Amino acid sequence: MSFDTPDGTRGGRQPRAGLILRLINNSAASRFRRTGKMLGLDGLLLTTVGARSGAERTSPVGRWPGPDGSWLIVAAANGAAPNTAWYHNIAAAHPGSVQIEMHGRRTRVTAEQPHSPERAQAWQQIAAPTPGFAKHQRKTDRELPIIRLAPRSG
Repeated sequence: MSFDTPDGTRGGRQPRAGLILRLINNSAASRFRRTGKMLGLDGLLLTTVGARSGAERTSPVGRWPGPDGSWLIVAAANGAAPNTAWYHNIAAAHPGSVQIEMHGRRTRVTAEQPHSPERAQAWQQIAAPTPGFAKHQRKTDRELPIIRLAPRSG
């Protein structure tokens, strides 16, 4: 399954990368480690390797159960036109270097981007209980990428 969702041409506002975004992410990650929730959603901490820097980057993201013990996440970015940095890090730079943290445990995962009809099925599973993600989709002309994360064997 390829990672091939292009950036859009219109969309909502996304915080600019930099100190403020790092502070927001650090605060959200700390809250998640205490409560297991982010903005009322079940979540996980996604760690990727930066495309240019080569440094680990951790982002708090919402999660939904996927098939066979996997998890689904969405590169929503508040419906912004460009894809999230973590999507780019997975898709183009370091797809084999993805980890998640949940319940105090870090796990290496394999990331896949489902396409039709699996994507449509996953989208229904995400949008039905969390209509805010449908709002993000309406803000932009890009298709919000859904990523399936499965624990790595071995």
